[in-house]
Amino acid sequence: MKDLILKDLREKIERLQHELKVELPKEIGIARELGDLSENAEYQSAKERQTYVRARLGQLEERYKQLSIMDFGKIPRDRVGMGSEVKVLDLDTDKEMTFLLVIADEADNAANKISTGSPIGRALMGKQDGDGVTVEVPSGTREFEILSFKTIYDHYSK
Repeated sequence: MKDLILKDLREKIERLQHELKVELPKEIGIARELGDLSENAEYQSAKERQTYVRARLGQLEERYKQLSIMDFGKIPRDRVGMGSEVKVLDLDTDKEMTFLLVIADEADNAANKISTGSPIGRALMGKQDGDGVTVEVPSGTREFEILSFKTIYDHYSK
C-alpha cells in the first residue's frame, strides 16, 4: 500500500521535474527570441508556470518525505483515518459534505481537504458509518453524522 502511494507521488514529482528542467527552459528560450520581454505574454506565462512548478514540486517532495516515514500499519482499515474520504450529514443544515483527511501541509478548506489535526479531523478519526460527531469549531458547535467513508486503502486497492 505505502509503496503504491509513494510510487504515485514519485511519478508526479518526476513529471514536474521534467517540466521544470526540460520543457519550461525550451518555452522560455523560444519566448525570449520573440523580443521585448516586458511585453512578451509567452515569456511571462512560462515564467509564472516555472514559479508554480517549483512551488508545487517543493510541496510534493515534502509530502513524499512525510509519507516515507509514516507507519501505514497504524492507519485503520475499518474506521476513519488518515487519507479517508468521509461523507457526513451536517445535522444543523441537513447538508451532505465530503471531507478528505490529509496531513497539515495538504489542508485546503475550499477543497474540503481537512487536516487530521483540525477540530473536525480529530473528531472524525476512528469513527465508522452511522456514528455521530460533535465538534467545537471557532464559530460554535457543529454536529455531523457519518454517512459513509473510504479509507486510504480503498483508494489504492484498484
